[in-house]
Amino acid sequence: MPVVLLVRHGQASFGADDYDVLSDLGREQSEVVGRELARRALRSPAAVCGSLRRQRDTAEIALPGAGLAVDPRWDEYDHMGLLQRYVPPDAAHDGSSKGVQALLDQALGSWVDDPDGGWDAFSGGAVAALADVAAGLERGRDAVVFTSGGIIAAVAAGLLGLGASGVVALNRVTANGAITKVVIGGSGASLVSFNDHAHFEGDARRMLTYR
Repeated sequence: MPVVLLVRHGQASFGADDYDVLSDLGREQSEVVGRELARRALRSPAAVCGSLRRQRDTAEIALPGAGLAVDPRWDEYDHMGLLQRYVPPDAAHDGSSKGVQALLDQALGSWVDDPDGGWDAFSGGAVAALADVAAGLERGRDAVVFTSGGIIAAVAAGLLGLGASGVVALNRVTANGAITKVVIGGSGASLVSFNDHAHFEGDARRMLTYR
């Protein structure tokens, strides 16, 4: 059965002028992801990514020369836009990554529950993009998609039938460079592993990040 691996991009540049640029650690994480993909010996993998720079750069480092197909349906949601829309401007936080994440959890849950917020279009686009990747695979071929935590949470929650709380929980724990495995069978797509980051254990544990 064909396998589609969803890879979260390497660490971006939190707090910098341009968040979308991979940090030095993010580039190092991408190299580790490349070694892990090579270890898995995928069958002539098709490579797909969103249009965001951090997604493309992760893909190009991990699978150089793979011939990327770019699909903006794999792009992440606008986290700053969600914070502005759903979190009061005077909400207290300490400015740290952890503090901002707590506010983002609140905003993401509100977005998923908002019937007019656009969540259905975002998550539906991700599910449709996965279906298109699966449909485009030739017999005996796998695929690797380089995307972001919110997209992966949306796909996983959709396959598991989870609601807003499930989306928030999955999004919160997705590690940079983690790999989620979806198997395509006769009955459709099945989630068989989520957020695998064993390649960041042992000597590589210092590289494990979530934001």
